[in-house]
Amino acid sequence: MQIRHQLKNANTTRLITPAILGILLLLYAPVLFYWVQGWLNKSISIEHEYFSHGIIGLPFAAYLCWLNRKKWQRLPDFSHPLGVALLVLGGVFYLSGVSEWVNLSFPTILTGLCLWLKGIPGLKLQGFALILVLLATPTSVPYLITPYTLPLQSLIAGTAGFILSQIGMQVTVEGVNIYVGGRIVEVAPYCAGLKMLFTTFYVGLMLLYWTGALSSRRKSIWFLSIAVLISICANIVRNTLLSFFHGTGQDGAFHWLHNGWGGDLYSAVMLLSLVPTLNWIEKYFAEVSE
Repeated sequence: MQIRHQLKNANTTRLITPAILGILLLLYAPVLFYWVQGWLNKSISIEHEYFSHGIIGLPFAAYLCWLNRKKWQRLPDFSHPLGVALLVLGGVFYLSGVSEWVNLSFPTILTGLCLWLKGIPGLKLQGFALILVLLATPTSVPYLITPYTLPLQSLIAGTAGFILSQIGMQVTVEGVNIYVGGRIVEVAPYCAGLKMLFTTFYVGLMLLYWTGALSSRRKSIWFLSIAVLISICANIVRNTLLSFFHGTGQDGAFHWLHNGWGGDLYSAVMLLSLVPTLNWIEKYFAEVSE
């Protein structure tokens, strides 16, 4: 009887995970499809487009969960009270029908499930994957930040104007506006490189985790600081090129780099530069420690 009872419990436990995954798929497949479609086609709101790094981050988070599946199974079943509270909160968010809350219900319910099924050890095991999901969840954070981007806008406009003046162009900079050849280019809040900063930080975290450098606070701080600097410099160059194209009447090149695939290519090249940057930091700290 005892053996039969143990087998019954084991079979029940094995069925729980597929059942939960099935329910999550039914609930969030439409939401995730809307996100991905909006990111790819740029049909989502400007604020939510800032989270397009989720295209690579969400699959990576799922991959990490898959890698940790055996460790997850070996963890003892333990239900933390906070897990139930988060599940209820996530359910309320989802049923509210408010897009912002429905989005936030996704990481909330995932976190609640980890705590409900495996407690704190389960949360720690899936912690980084949950962070990736949270940072890829579209929210209004960019909208809340934009009022404070004026110093960055002014820096970009002033530096771009200085660079163009050095190559003999007649340039006037007034605040965040760059006048080139009688035409104006505004370094608007959404052109200040916030999206690239978000993506740079996100991809930087992924690289740090993948290489194991995330365990070193010094390496992480150095790398993320340099990555942010690279992102700002890349955005200055991009705005300089946009001002040059617009001021010289090269509208095709302007639109290609501004909202065409040229901008995506430019961003991809910038992100690829993070790989040798991290390698250099790893090598530097290895030499210093010798």
